Amino acid sequence: MSKNLSLNRRDFLGLGAVAAMGAVGLAGCAPQTPADQSLGETGTADNSDAAATADWLGAEPEIAESDIVETLDTDFLIIGAGTAGLAAAGAAADLGLDFIVCDKATQVPETREYLGGVDTAYAKANNVTIDRPKLLNELTRYASGKCNQKLIKMWIDDSAEYVDWVTEVMAEAGKEVMLDMPPEHATGGTDYYVPYVQHLWEPSYVPPTRNDVIAERLAGQGHEILFEHKMLKLLHGDGKVTGAIFETKDGMKQVNAKNTLLATGGYAANPVMMSALQPAAVACCTASSFNPTCTGDGIRAGLWAGASKDIDAAPMIFDRGAVAPGVDAGYEGTDEDGVLRGNIFQENIGSQPFMKVNRRGQRFANESTPYDFICFAATYQPGGVWCQVYDANMMDDMVRFETVGCSRVVPYIQAGMTFDEYTAASQESGILMKADTLEELADLLGFTGTDKDNFLAEVERYNGFYDAQVDEDFGKEAYRLSAIRQAPFYGCWFGGTLLTTIDGLRINEHCQVLDPELNVIEGLYAAGDVSGSFFSGNYPEYIVGVACGRSSVEGRHVAKLLAGAAE
Repeated sequence: MSKNLSLNRRDFLGLGAVAAMGAVGLAGCAPQTPADQSLGETGTADNSDAAATADWLGAEPEIAESDIVETLDTDFLIIGAGTAGLAAAGAAADLGLDFIVCDKATQVPETREYLGGVDTAYAKANNVTIDRPKLLNELTRYASGKCNQKLIKMWIDDSAEYVDWVTEVMAEAGKEVMLDMPPEHATGGTDYYVPYVQHLWEPSYVPPTRNDVIAERLAGQGHEILFEHKMLKLLHGDGKVTGAIFETKDGMKQVNAKNTLLATGGYAANPVMMSALQPAAVACCTASSFNPTCTGDGIRAGLWAGASKDIDAAPMIFDRGAVAPGVDAGYEGTDEDGVLRGNIFQENIGSQPFMKVNRRGQRFANESTPYDFICFAATYQPGGVWCQVYDANMMDDMVRFETVGCSRVVPYIQAGMTFDEYTAASQESGILMKADTLEELADLLGFTGTDKDNFLAEVERYNGFYDAQVDEDFGKEAYRLSAIRQAPFYGCWFGGTLLTTIDGLRINEHCQVLDPELNVIEGLYAAGDVSGSFFSGNYPEYIVGVACGRSSVEGRHVAKLLAGAAE
């Protein structure tokens, strides 16, 4: 087995195109409710301003029994056929459970092929051992303690078993698992724990992807996914959930179930929820990278059924939302019609730690940190955006930078990827600026007067840091400094790219949904981005693949629990 991730140029260049297929018709979010609207201490909506709360929560729909055109019965209802839902369905099928899977989309959603697993067979084959207590405490530190450590530990303990299972499934489709193991180094201007937990299936992002393979396997086992089934509400009463009602092309359908799993994703595509619950994310994002079906349906239905929700927000934002000079972060339009202003899915070079300045031409933060750090730092800068600058040596610089996760570009450079291929989207759109002199570049980027003077002085100061191999202003690692002296010079404005939200319904270590008093709501489970209790404030970018990893393991854990197979 190869120690390092083996990728080819076709895989990388195809990533944006394949992912973009899931982004058609994406809508952003526009402020409507007050930015300070929050959840109460119990985790339910604060009723001090009922009108503002209703703007995003809304009222549970009333559906007459006479409106139901069909009723189905099952032991296990899985709502959502994404990463968490299909992991649950895959286990349920193998374990012989009676189950139904419903999804409002017309097909299985896009899969992010990365998957985090701890101490897997592939890690052991490469002599990689994870410090499990340190990993648990590192994830807790990312969340500032606002998490359920038992839930995190469940992912750590169960993840290897899931990776083993899905690897066998993927092997049947001719795909080999690889362990992503970049060289060890310090990162982020300080010490972060960077465990090698990410797995990827080759060839990456070439169909069929992981969710496709699992869905096809389910079909072969005689289990059909009921697409175009939009959940309207859960069936609930007396602290218990007994199924759900769906809107279908044939009319209202009711599914009665002994146990129900919400696996409906987050709410990044819901304008009102984003505006009310994630004002910091709204303030720094310029591009959409989320699944358009992630509109918070499961979270709202869970709250209507008496559940509690994480109090603090947790977005997943990457620093790749390229925009033209003068474009602000945030939304254009109001209410559900608002959209983020950028039209590039993700311009990956934005995640490289080159020099970044604000509209006044000044650096404002260490550029070598987790993706969302620069995004949130930009909310303290004009327009919520920043400009990234580099010179003709950028390819050699990126080899030296050796970032981790999906910004890691070294394998693609080694496979022959060119700079023009890497930045094709921003070049074709005219957003990436190129000039023979720094003065000309400053003009193209929109710097004038004092701001232009600041910009030119900042470049000179930054070159001095590179020469001395010491960043006196923000403490960036020496090996992530770069000179800006060799023409042509390049610059591009960026904001954040919003991928998903990862705060949701509160759950325990068995993924059972909890009410405001933290009692279990009988018959109701949640897994993946609809659930909470795992992240808070940000996404732990240096623990690569943990989002898909925890979604998969949570979904599988629920099925195993119901089958009596969970430890």
